Amino acid sequence: MIFCLFLAFVLQSTAAKWIAVGSITPNLIIILVSVFGFTCGSKCGLVAGFFTGLLWDLFYCDVVGFNALIFMYIGFLNGSFKQIFFKEDIKLPIVFITASDLICSIAVYIIRFLLRGRFGFPRYFATIIMPEILYTVIITMIIYPLISRVLSAIEEAEIKRSSKVNA
Repeated sequence: MIFCLFLAFVLQSTAAKWIAVGSITPNLIIILVSVFGFTCGSKCGLVAGFFTGLLWDLFYCDVVGFNALIFMYIGFLNGSFKQIFFKEDIKLPIVFITASDLICSIAVYIIRFLLRGRFGFPRYFATIIMPEILYTVIITMIIYPLISRVLSAIEEAEIKRSSKVNA
């Protein structure tokens, strides 16, 4: 999990800029935190969100803890839907990731713009939030099957390892 989260952070920091469309990049961290949440549960999503958000805060933000708090809640909320989640179905992850990206973007708007007296939400929504959500959903459809296979392989390896230890 740590390696996957660190890889998502590095890709978000570097490679996402190469695939940017009009300065809009997909939110790879939201994708991975959400996936960890609804595949591994609330605690796993909370931990994944907190540490990834904290890493983002330490490198890119002047306020430490803001993204950690947002990603932590997103991971936790997605984890609460673990019981209704099926790895093979891509519709539910797309809905959760879309909602997570929307919540994150609105929280960023409130903290960074609204509290400073900038009230251009319709413009911000149309030019920043919606394109990012659409781009994140497109990238989710491409990389979710890969993430799902990796998580299944890790789960199978853990099952084999625990069966060898118990035997």
